[in-house]
Amino acid sequence: MKTYTRLSFSEREVISQGLWADESLSSIALRLGRRVSTVSQEVKKNCTYRRNYRAVKAQKRKVEQRKRQAKPKKLAINDRLREYVYKQLWEEWSPEEIAKRVKLEYPQDSTMRISHETIYQHLYCLPRGELKKELMKGLRQERKMRRPRKYAHYRRQRIQDIISISERPAEVADRIVPGHWEGDLVMGSQKSNTAIGTLVERTTRLTLLAPLKARDALSVRIAFAKAFRRIPAVFKKTLTYDRGSEMSQHQLFTKDTKIQVYFADPYSPWQRGTNENTNGLIRQYFPKGIDFRTVSKTQLRLAEERLNSRPRKTLGFYTPSEKFYELTTGQNIALGA
Repeated sequence: MKTYTRLSFSEREVISQGLWADESLSSIALRLGRRVSTVSQEVKKNCTYRRNYRAVKAQKRKVEQRKRQAKPKKLAINDRLREYVYKQLWEEWSPEEIAKRVKLEYPQDSTMRISHETIYQHLYCLPRGELKKELMKGLRQERKMRRPRKYAHYRRQRIQDIISISERPAEVADRIVPGHWEGDLVMGSQKSNTAIGTLVERTTRLTLLAPLKARDALSVRIAFAKAFRRIPAVFKKTLTYDRGSEMSQHQLFTKDTKIQVYFADPYSPWQRGTNENTNGLIRQYFPKGIDFRTVSKTQLRLAEERLNSRPRKTLGFYTPSEKFYELTTGQNIALGA
């Protein structure tokens, strides 16, 4: 059975031209492969006299009619859901994170449901202005800044007595046992020669941001050791790092913290994928070219709190803070890989 399809603009033009030529409705319908009743209804709805029919006006009228009949947009009619979505967008959450997280927070409320595609469509349809600009920030995830070439040699200096990632305990790769971390630096502008330290726990994705006085090995060792004081001893087992010379005092670091450092293979960032991905999120708060001397410890801690309160797909859209809290309170809940 042939299904009915709406008249297209080109078909309406054929009708208009046929009417101007005093062609019969049956003849026009035959040329279009349409029923005579279809053409007749189209003409009656859009003009009083046959020659008054205009394809453009008829098409515009039909489009406006469809708009009036269209199903109301979910975020336009659900104030509570819209408020929730906007709040999380201002926190720089992605549409997917929002869509999955709202199910966790409102498991019994069917009105609090939305797909990430609906959020995207809503954002792109917003008129230009400050509201759209602010909400769209949550869609950005810039990749970690490349190190300037002038520092390439500085970071590649040979480190003594390294322990290769190949010797790391097998449990680290499984992400089941917590307490295994990845570390790195996020660089500031080339001119400022500044950076911050980033430490990410592999199982829960909990992130620590460490302010640095400088990028040398002593400053990094002191800053990382200080950051780890906030973590219970049972959750401090290993740290995987690249071969940057800022970790050349790794033996002293291990002596201070009891955390064994393992070094990734050269030019193998995927061996620290958790840290690399987190650094991309950090760039939302501290974009490329920033001078970290202008960033206060309060601002750094606020960014850290936002990162740890952000739902992650790899955690089933729970947050790193929630997962870490489950561990520290002894609850037996499966962690995301």
